[in-house]
Amino acid sequence: MMDQKQFFMRDPWKYDSEVRPPKREDLDLGFDTKALHAGFHPLDDLEPYRSFVPPIVQSMTYPYKTFDEIPCPVYGRTRTPTNTLLEVRLASLEGGEACITAGSGSQALFNLIFTMARPGDNVVTSLNVFGEGYKQAATIFPERCQVEFRFVQDPGNPDSWDALIDQNTKLVWVETPSNPCLFITDVAAVADVAHSRNVPLMVDNTTATAALQTPMDMGADIILLSITKFLAGNATVIGGAVVGPEGLVEDIRWNTTEFLGSVIPPLEAWMTLQYLETLSMRMQRHSSNAQAIAEYLASHPKVTRVNYSGLPDHPQHELAKQQMKAHGGLLSFVVQNGMTGAAAVMNAFKRVVHAVTFGTSKTICMHPATITHEHMTPRERAEAGIDDGLIRFSVGLENPEDIIADLGQALSK
Repeated sequence: MMDQKQFFMRDPWKYDSEVRPPKREDLDLGFDTKALHAGFHPLDDLEPYRSFVPPIVQSMTYPYKTFDEIPCPVYGRTRTPTNTLLEVRLASLEGGEACITAGSGSQALFNLIFTMARPGDNVVTSLNVFGEGYKQAATIFPERCQVEFRFVQDPGNPDSWDALIDQNTKLVWVETPSNPCLFITDVAAVADVAHSRNVPLMVDNTTATAALQTPMDMGADIILLSITKFLAGNATVIGGAVVGPEGLVEDIRWNTTEFLGSVIPPLEAWMTLQYLETLSMRMQRHSSNAQAIAEYLASHPKVTRVNYSGLPDHPQHELAKQQMKAHGGLLSFVVQNGMTGAAAVMNAFKRVVHAVTFGTSKTICMHPATITHEHMTPRERAEAGIDDGLIRFSVGLENPEDIIADLGQALSK
């Protein structure tokens, strides 16, 4: 039997740019086929389940067959059969070796950084990250764990990333498209920079999902996901995940999940498995609706800026076309008169709801400067493009003309 020291004190995973993950057995399957089948087949699993649909396993403990035969899973704080299946499917969709789920996207980020970095280490990122991620980077890790976060000033320039990497850099973190300003980072270029310094690249793929882009094909080593957003897609699930090398995933499992119990519960995992079956179709509809709405907003006299990479005047429009199959369902726009103007428009909506999330089947909006990115200083928000008049707009699956009509009447007030 494994002694206690071996069990609890794993040697930390070390990144090696020369080591590439083995080829996935399901690599040649189409995205939609993976979303429907990866990790479960009714006939393969006929005897234990006799179910066409993957079952929900609600048990929190799992019996030993014999004294020495340790079951897997052992205890629901670490994993369950249902979230294990979800992990297999997410890894398949992203093209990664393994996956570990968490109670939220923010929890997944925390687990990853806590596992990889030690006091005196640093992470290189930019201000183009989600609000709770910025809070972890700016306050929690520096103040509580002595892990420094370095913010690239010109994220469109690969040399700016290279300039901040040193021997203590454990991770380069990119979010693309970014929330809420939809900045597009050149994943391949930043991957080349990171790998030249023997540092892994993590890409937050929450906004696009693997239905629209696969950063691992461009050189990313690790993927961060908020299951809460487009992956689940209807504001009924909170969850997160990290996809990456098996050694790293198991380090996260034993260094954080095992002790904190930060797993996605079985019911939420099962619900997500059902929602993934329609992810590709949903993302195409989100994207086409967002394109129509972005074009409408771009022509409106009361809108001073629209952030959406599907518009030809977006600064990274051509890059987005190279990296993505479509431009996604999230956009943002700036109205006149700052916060007062934004409040007036948001209060005037009749169909669109003001709520704190995105990626839902129904269109919702939110004011980043006072909610998700309130932790930033005014200067940092300005550098990140988060104006007081900025409205984040998560485009749903409605008929686009109905949302455009609601925008039109709200902007006319």
